[in-house]
Amino acid sequence: MERKEVIVIGAGFAGIAAATTLAHQGFHVTVLEKNDSAGGRARKFTAEGFTFDMGPSWYWMPDIFENYFAKFGKQPSDYYDLVRLDPSYKVIFGPEEELLMPADPSALRALFESLEPGAGARLDQFLQQAARKYQVGIQDWVYKPCQSIWEFVQPGVFSDLIKLDLFQSMKKHVRSFFSNEKLIRIMEFPVLFLGQTAEKIPALYSMMNYADLVLGTWYPMGGMHEIIKAMVSLAEEQGVQFKFNAAVSHINTDNGKATGVTLQDGRTISADVVVAGADYHHVETMLLPHGSRNYSSDYWEKRTLAPSTLIFYLGVEGKVNGLSHHNLFFDEPLAPHAKAIYDQPDWPEKPLFYVCCPSKTDSSVAPEGKENLFILIPLAPGLEDTNKRREAYFDLVMDRLEKYTGQDIRGKVCYRRSYAHQDFIKDYNAFKGNAYGLANTLGQTAMLKPRLRNKKLSNLFYTGQLTVPGPGVPPSLISGQVVAGEVTKEYLSTSLQH
Repeated sequence: MERKEVIVIGAGFAGIAAATTLAHQGFHVTVLEKNDSAGGRARKFTAEGFTFDMGPSWYWMPDIFENYFAKFGKQPSDYYDLVRLDPSYKVIFGPEEELLMPADPSALRALFESLEPGAGARLDQFLQQAARKYQVGIQDWVYKPCQSIWEFVQPGVFSDLIKLDLFQSMKKHVRSFFSNEKLIRIMEFPVLFLGQTAEKIPALYSMMNYADLVLGTWYPMGGMHEIIKAMVSLAEEQGVQFKFNAAVSHINTDNGKATGVTLQDGRTISADVVVAGADYHHVETMLLPHGSRNYSSDYWEKRTLAPSTLIFYLGVEGKVNGLSHHNLFFDEPLAPHAKAIYDQPDWPEKPLFYVCCPSKTDSSVAPEGKENLFILIPLAPGLEDTNKRREAYFDLVMDRLEKYTGQDIRGKVCYRRSYAHQDFIKDYNAFKGNAYGLANTLGQTAMLKPRLRNKKLSNLFYTGQLTVPGPGVPPSLISGQVVAGEVTKEYLSTSLQH
């Protein structure tokens, strides 16, 4: 049997997962990556002795990674050393107002009880429900390709939708258990990963609280890019070939099929199947002829995008007091910042922000005696991104960080780089400079997301955070496996019939 040639565009989590799964099934797979290294948003860079993860910094849902590697007879520990963080993270509400989120369940329950009498028992109830949602959501739903409503027309599924709170908001759900404002902020925090406020996210996603508070927050020693290194190594073990600095100019088509791609340097590569792991909007509008697209420009303009971000990568002389590995600065009200992201897109006046200090856990990411800081401000996609703006926001967050730590940090910065909308567009062709894909609102869930299959070209598929199951590292990892399953179902069974 002749091996089918598959081209995967993009070496992010979804692209590598798709490529590895397809190679394991017997396809000959080539991954084309426009940048000089794998990882997409999860690339890394080194400078002056510091190692910086460029994007994802939270390792949640360890079971998703374990299941992925297990499909190839491997486990994460074959490739990297995973440690559980305790505390999981720190939440800063203001001067002298902070909470350390313990990994231990009894300590967590006691923390909730100390803030609101009875909240410890209610946390147990909340997490029991969340565990059920996680089980159904992860095991039964997110691995579905969402090609048809019939995938969900099974006994018990519709009643599950009601029981699992798909039609109730996360905001209402959380407030039915807790009234303390700090607890509400903590319980609503994980849905920010889904790209909308708790008011617009279905309460189904309290499964994220289960991931956070029960499954825990982990860290691969060496940094998040160790996952990418592991995935590339596994892919190459399966026979996947990677070509870097290989930006695709356009997808070649003929008679209702994609015949391959042409690279920007003029080279043409033919294929039996093309899997687009690059930005979906970019693939549609820039790589395909107009008549071969799934969606119009108007469709894309009406999508609710998850946020973009402004990131500062800082190397600091000496140690920074008072920081944990993960630190959430909730020292300003959420509503005005959320409004500036979702309702009236603008640069927020008093943004919330996040500081990751991996050198608190991992001495390898900073020279001895120095600190590695990753500071992130969520922003609306599509904003005008200028150096002047970045400078103003650097000073704004540093004022608050220095006030909190009681230290001069700016004067000790020995390395600094910023990253925002323009960079997401340049490096990833990200639609409107988005960082996280599409928001997981009810109107953009399951079949209502952009389809993972092209309607006009029978052998062109899509994967990644703009299609099912959605934004984030574990969903992207799943997306690659789901699309590989669809390709295998069609092309492997067809080959066997012949």
